[in-house]
Amino acid sequence: MPCAQLCATVTAETTAELRARRDEASHADGADLVELRLDTVRDLDLEGALADRTRPVLVTCRPVWEGGRFRGSEAERHDILHRALLLGADWVDLEWRGGFEALIAERQGRNIVLSMHDFDGTPDDLDERYRAMRGTGAEVVKLAVHTHSAGDVVRLLRLGRAHRGERLVLVGMGAAGVPTRLLPAHFGSCWTYAGEGVAPGQVCLSEMVHRYRVKRTSASTVVYGVAGAPIGHSLSPPMHNAGFEAAGLDAIYVPFEATGADDLMTLADALGVAGLSVTAPFKESILDHVRSVDTLGQQVGAVNTVRADQEGWVGLNTDGPGFLAPLDARGGVSGLRSTVLGAGGAARAVAVALASRGADVTICARRPERAAVVARLAGGTVGPLPPRPGSWDLLVNTTPLGTAPGVTATPVPAASLCGGRTVYDLVYNPGRTRLLREAAAAGCVTIGGLDMLVAQAVRQFEWWSGTRPSAELFRTAALNALDISGGSV
Repeated sequence: MPCAQLCATVTAETTAELRARRDEASHADGADLVELRLDTVRDLDLEGALADRTRPVLVTCRPVWEGGRFRGSEAERHDILHRALLLGADWVDLEWRGGFEALIAERQGRNIVLSMHDFDGTPDDLDERYRAMRGTGAEVVKLAVHTHSAGDVVRLLRLGRAHRGERLVLVGMGAAGVPTRLLPAHFGSCWTYAGEGVAPGQVCLSEMVHRYRVKRTSASTVVYGVAGAPIGHSLSPPMHNAGFEAAGLDAIYVPFEATGADDLMTLADALGVAGLSVTAPFKESILDHVRSVDTLGQQVGAVNTVRADQEGWVGLNTDGPGFLAPLDARGGVSGLRSTVLGAGGAARAVAVALASRGADVTICARRPERAAVVARLAGGTVGPLPPRPGSWDLLVNTTPLGTAPGVTATPVPAASLCGGRTVYDLVYNPGRTRLLREAAAAGCVTIGGLDMLVAQAVRQFEWWSGTRPSAELFRTAALNALDISGGSV
């Protein structure tokens, strides 16, 4: 099945800079098509912007009223776009509300992308708008709408399927809409856009090409993903996509953000997702959507992995084994006084895993009633927050406190770390959190969340694919992604 094209959006303040960015995006393993945003250029030289190009270009001059920066007259803007066609631009993007009927008729729709943007939400009359735009005769119709939920993304998916074979581009702006950008062929889009934050939720060109392999992804590519809210910080996509690449599998792994488990699974079912890594806040609520769960998942009442089969969804908890792996490598936990910070799905798996290996378990959380639930699962007790200095041998942070960008946060004050032996922070971005730095200063051995992340991800991948990936491959992919994003390791 054919793959969608990849269009790189470039902006600049000057024509010379626009040309340079155009050519940078046009390298051999870069974009198939380059969108030139003329509305940002102060010294516009249209002939120069189009000259000597090595890739097809899409010319856009977006007005302020449609989310752009062009502040001249509409007559001036119409003239720029008309001249671009006369100068041989491969495509021009014309706004549906821009009054371009005569130009579309003159061109008989050829080389025309007719677009509509809604930065507030997904209109109720989306299908009607599409049909009206298609009725103009434009060669390509583009709808870019802000998606606030996975349910909004499902509407775009259904629209694309209803008009399969027609030339269209469907973009869900915002975090929930990222799958529309990474899976264009699944949504029926003839191309997708990459760029440096030109629009909400846009993904940079290098990630689109190398991490998500968009240029090699077709509608038959099997889809996996990581689900959470928020989920943009996740290191799971670089790891699992590296695994699929190494295994030679036609599969892709993308982030899914949703308003709740029901919202998430509506999209997963509609899109035919084969498997999901599940993170906060869905580890417990996702159980309402699975027909069977492994023993650990049943014990803790939470899973971090699901896969689809012919009868529905099956759940697995790889958090517990993944958590224990680095501790086992350091001599195990039998007899240790362990204190767990937090009372969510990860805390449940950690507490049960510790108890299963003979550790004494104490749970500390902001809400004592939730801590009590977790403590009962592990046959443990509830302790004060912050824990008393010297009351523990192993301290485990299962809360998100300290995760980038909130790197100055910490779940406990430095004074609570005195007298302890080992501090294990499940946060993996940054690799050295404030908690770990202060623990090291207090003389504790420290373990970062990347160790657990890699171990549990390897188990997920093997459960989905039947192929066990290299842990070192996953670690390298995660470290490279952290380095690129500026996270400390």
